[in-house]
Amino acid sequence: MPLNRRKFLKKSAATGAGVAIAGAAAAPAAEAAEHGGPGHPAKRYSLTVMGTTDLHGHVFNWDYFKNAEYKDAAGNATGLARISTLVEQVRAEKGRRNTLLLDAGDTIQGTPLTYYYAKVDPITAEGGPVHPMAQAMNAIGYDAAALGNHEFNYGIETLRTFEDQLDFPLLGANAVDARTLRPAFPPYLMKTFHVPGARPVKVAVLGLTNPGIAIWDKAYVQGRLAFPGLVEQAATWVPKLRSMGADVVVVSAHSGTSGTSSYADQVPYVENAAADVARRVPGIDAILVGHAHLEIPELKVVNEKTGRTVVLSEPLCYAERLTLFDIELVFAKGRWEVESVSASLRDSRTVADDPRITKLLADEHEKVVAYVNQVVGRATETLTTVKARYQDAPIIDLITKVQEDVVKAALAGTEYASLPVLAQASPFSRTSEIPAGDVTVRDLSSLYVYDNTLVAKLLTGAQVRAYLEYSAEYYVQTAAGAPVDVEKLTNAGGRPDYNYDYVSGLSYDIDIAQPAGSRIRNLTFGGAPLDDAQQFVLAVNNYRANGGGAFPYVATAKELWSESTEIRTRIAEWVTAKGVLDPKDFASVDWRLVRGGTPVF
Repeated sequence: MPLNRRKFLKKSAATGAGVAIAGAAAAPAAEAAEHGGPGHPAKRYSLTVMGTTDLHGHVFNWDYFKNAEYKDAAGNATGLARISTLVEQVRAEKGRRNTLLLDAGDTIQGTPLTYYYAKVDPITAEGGPVHPMAQAMNAIGYDAAALGNHEFNYGIETLRTFEDQLDFPLLGANAVDARTLRPAFPPYLMKTFHVPGARPVKVAVLGLTNPGIAIWDKAYVQGRLAFPGLVEQAATWVPKLRSMGADVVVVSAHSGTSGTSSYADQVPYVENAAADVARRVPGIDAILVGHAHLEIPELKVVNEKTGRTVVLSEPLCYAERLTLFDIELVFAKGRWEVESVSASLRDSRTVADDPRITKLLADEHEKVVAYVNQVVGRATETLTTVKARYQDAPIIDLITKVQEDVVKAALAGTEYASLPVLAQASPFSRTSEIPAGDVTVRDLSSLYVYDNTLVAKLLTGAQVRAYLEYSAEYYVQTAAGAPVDVEKLTNAGGRPDYNYDYVSGLSYDIDIAQPAGSRIRNLTFGGAPLDDAQQFVLAVNNYRANGGGAFPYVATAKELWSESTEIRTRIAEWVTAKGVLDPKDFASVDWRLVRGGTPVF
C-alpha cells in the first residue's frame, strides 16, 4: 500500500486534508447557549483532553526482566490497565462525551512483550495476532496518537500493520513521503463536540513526531520517509486547522521541551522542540509532550506573536501518569473562544488494574512470560551492571565480545578481514544482573534493553581517539585527592548512561582530573601506542552508527556491513552456543578511571 494511502488518510494528501471524525451526541452536563447578555448566563463548554505518552509496551504493572511486579524507587506503577481505570474515572467525572484521549508516541517498542509480537510471533505474519498494545488502546477508546520515533524500530511493515489494527489514527504531520513530501500519515484529527443550544465545538489534534527518526532508523526510512521540523510543520498546519473552523487546537508532540538535540547538527531540526512550537507558532492551546520521559504536570509558555499562554504537560512514561488538560470555552461574538487551559496529572499507582484489560490480554501476557523465562545457558558467577558506569565490568565485555565475533565472521573473506575489530557498548542499566546458575532470555534482555542492531564502520586511530575523548565527557571533572561520590561522578552535562561508551580491544586511562577533551591517557593497541593512521573496524549499534549521541566521525564513517538481527538476539545466540557463560571467555580490562595516573578505584 502506498505510504500516503491509509484508512485514516482518506482525502488527497495533496490538498493537505486529514480525517474528520464526528463527535458523540451532546452531553446533558454541557452548559451553553447561542446568546448572552444582561440576564443571560455566559455560554460555556468544558472539555477535558487526557493524554499518555511513551507507553513502550507497558500493558500491565509487570517487569518482564525481573519476572515480578514492576517496582522502582519512587513506588510507581505502570501499564495501560491502570490508565484504563483512570480514564474511566475521568469520563465519569467530566461526562464521557466531553473528553478526548490522546497519546504522544513510542508505543510498540520497549519491553519483551513488544519484541515478542514484532519478532517471535509477529503481527506481520499471515493470520498473525493483533498487537496487544492495539487491543488495549482500542478497548480503552483512544481518539488519536502521535507517532513516536520508536514506532519505526521494527520497520515500516510492522508499523503499518500496527496502524491498520488500530481503531484510531496515528498522526504525523511531519512524517512525509520522501519523494512527494506529501503526508505519509494523517496529519491531524478533527473532532466535533455537539453542545445543546449552541454551535458545536470543533477540536483539532495535530500530531508531530521526532526529526531524529531520519538518523535513528535510517535503514528503514531513508528514501521512503522524511521528517521536517516540528516548528516548521506546525506553522503550516495550525493556520489550516483554524481556517477549517477549529475552535481548539491541541498538539500531540513526540518531542521534549528542552530545545536541545542529541544528534548535534546532523539534522537541521531540533529534537526536543515542543516548547519552541508553543513559543513560535500562534493558534495552539495545549501541547501533550512526549519523548523525554519527564514528569511535567503543567508548563506555561507565552507565544511570541500573540502573547497568549500555551499550556504543556508531559505525563512521565510507561503509563505511570495520565495528563488532564481542562479547557474552558466561552461563546462570544458568534464563535467559541478558549477562556482558560489548565493541566494536571493523575497517578497510576493510586488505582488498580481495569479487569477488562486484564482479562483481554492475559493470554498474550502469559506467552511472553513463558518466552522470557526460557533457559539458554548457565553462568559460572553472578555478573552485574551496578558499577559498570565507572568501572570496566565483565557484563559489558560480554556485549563487546559478541559484537566483535559477529562482525569478524561477517567480514571474513572480504578485503577488511585482516583489520582489527573494536567494539562499542554502553551501560544501559544500573540494575541488570545475570545470576550464577541458569541464564534465561529475560536475564540477557535486561542487559540489552534496546532493540539495536549491529553495524561495522571503518575508523582511523585518530578518529577512535576523538571518539573516546567525547565519550569521556560523561564524567564530572574531579580534582586529584578530592572525595569521590560515585552518585555524582557521572552524567556530566546531563548526558545519559546510554551515551557513554566502552570501546574494547584497546587499553586506556580516563583522567577525570583533566578537563573534558583532554582525558584519554596511555592509549595503546596491542601493547604499543595507538597509531593515528591505523585503520580499525568498529562494531557499533545502529543508534550510534546513525549519529545517536553525536559521537564524532562514526556517523560519516564508511559502513562495511550491517544487519537487521537485534544485538540482544546475537547475545542470546552466543550464550546458547557456548552453553556456559564464563567470564574467562569474554572479560577483559580495557579502561580505568585515574587522577594523575593514580587509579580512582
